Amino acid sequence: MTTPTRWNRRLILAAALGGALLQTACVPLIVGGAAVSGALVATDRRTSGTQLEDQGIELKTSNRIREQLGDRVHISVNSYNRMVLLTGETRNDEDKAAVERIAQGVENVSSVLNEVGVGMLSSLSSRANDVAIAAKVKASLVDAKDLISNAFYVVVERGNVYIMGRVTEREANRATDIARGVRGVQKVVRAMEIISEAELAAMGQSQQNKAKSNP
Repeated sequence: MTTPTRWNRRLILAAALGGALLQTACVPLIVGGAAVSGALVATDRRTSGTQLEDQGIELKTSNRIREQLGDRVHISVNSYNRMVLLTGETRNDEDKAAVERIAQGVENVSSVLNEVGVGMLSSLSSRANDVAIAAKVKASLVDAKDLISNAFYVVVERGNVYIMGRVTEREANRATDIARGVRGVQKVVRAMEIISEAELAAMGQSQQNKAKSNP
């Protein structure tokens, strides 16, 4: 019998393989996200409204970068709880600064972490390798018995792993250690919002109350 955790792991690896074959940019997948189960989406520690805002932020920022800078840059935009992470490459510092200004000008953005590299744009093989590394990191988080994998959002660019999410200090440290142990990872960047154990407990109680009111 296939357990839910093992099934999630297989879906992550399969999705990553498809991404490596079909995508021309590194697009991260939420660990245990909607492709697995709607119930897992409900465990996201953002409100449903914030999740929609994050989707809108990513779309608007990506579109504006494309309109203003075209294909002379390769930029991945990821938003978690209104914090925007910019990764990818530009050929000069001016374009890197322009990308950050564009993101800062998008509605509802609270902060921007600019991790864009300056130099040659990454190759398709490099991006495919990033997708494979992301799959391994996510699968390792799913395997961890002491973590809720859906609390983490993982982005990989040029072998660098960026971890986003609303997590406790313990969870952040554990996820960081797990990611560092994955083959191919160059470094791990913590882009997480740290919450207290009390805040986490309150979130859990709120989700339980919602589940009871919506059987």
